[in-house]
Amino acid sequence: MKVLIDHFSPFSFAHGGFQIQIEQTKSALEKVGIDVDYLKWWDGLQRCDLIHCFGVPGSTYLEQARQLNIPVCITTLFTAACNYTNTKLFTQGVFKQLLLKLPIGSGIKHQLYWKAFKNSSHNIIGIEAERNVLQRVYNVSPENVSCVPLGLSDAYLNVHAPSRSESHLICNGTITSRKNSVELALLALEAKTPILFVGKPYHSTDPYWLKFKKLIDGKTVKHHAHVDTETEMIALLQSARGYVMMSDCENWCLSAHEAAACGLPLLVQRQNWSEERFGNSVSYFQDIAITKRNVETLQRFYNDCPRLSAPSVPLHSWNEVALQLKAIYEKLLHA
Repeated sequence: MKVLIDHFSPFSFAHGGFQIQIEQTKSALEKVGIDVDYLKWWDGLQRCDLIHCFGVPGSTYLEQARQLNIPVCITTLFTAACNYTNTKLFTQGVFKQLLLKLPIGSGIKHQLYWKAFKNSSHNIIGIEAERNVLQRVYNVSPENVSCVPLGLSDAYLNVHAPSRSESHLICNGTITSRKNSVELALLALEAKTPILFVGKPYHSTDPYWLKFKKLIDGKTVKHHAHVDTETEMIALLQSARGYVMMSDCENWCLSAHEAAACGLPLLVQRQNWSEERFGNSVSYFQDIAITKRNVETLQRFYNDCPRLSAPSVPLHSWNEVALQLKAIYEKLLHA
């Protein structure tokens, strides 16, 4: 079986969890015996049995693949939409159905990106909240969706007991508005609760990063540059008192699962993704704001951390992920 992986945004533009997911998926698929390569658009001789596209391909892309009898699976991160209420999802679904019925040109309708969810060979998502988006908003049939978890490397799955010897909490990830890094830093200052932020901005001149940079005092708001090795990241996680994150756009959230694997209690935003993955085994912010309630939540979590343990949730290896994907690929090729 020859599988090509496609993705439309250069990693040099934006690093993060999606990059890790794609790279680890490719590596794991190779280890379970699948011939995998990245789709090289410039190579007219490249052939494959199936394409796994991480992103949303256009209608022409899917039509040309269908003419060549090449199934196309797509994985899209519904990081915002999966946390919408069912009412909002229903409203979006009604709007999209009405749009399709409007007397506008077929050429315009042909270009609607979200038609790919129904026209692809299969949709592969990470959590049930994303399945909910596909069905409620895009009217994708249940048999055209598979939920496959994300994995962790062996380094995270086989860690020793954490020391949790440092006095600070830890938050890792890109320093960007989507992660609400500035808001969390301001909350830490208000609560007088030390947090170590590990990560870098997308660009060194990003105004949001420059605003965050001004808050770094080395005592309450600490900063450690982006970490490239798992060994160093694991060491930082395992020495921290606990893990905290106030992001408003997540679906599976690799960093939270890495923290859980390292034995840390978690304080995260209460959203669909976090409740699905962690239930009542973690602590929650109720909203994103510098409010008295959030100050008290952060202070309480910090004080309770020595008595709290990591959430007990299933953690998967990338090998498990690859085997599940392999089964999906084989089913599509033999349909």
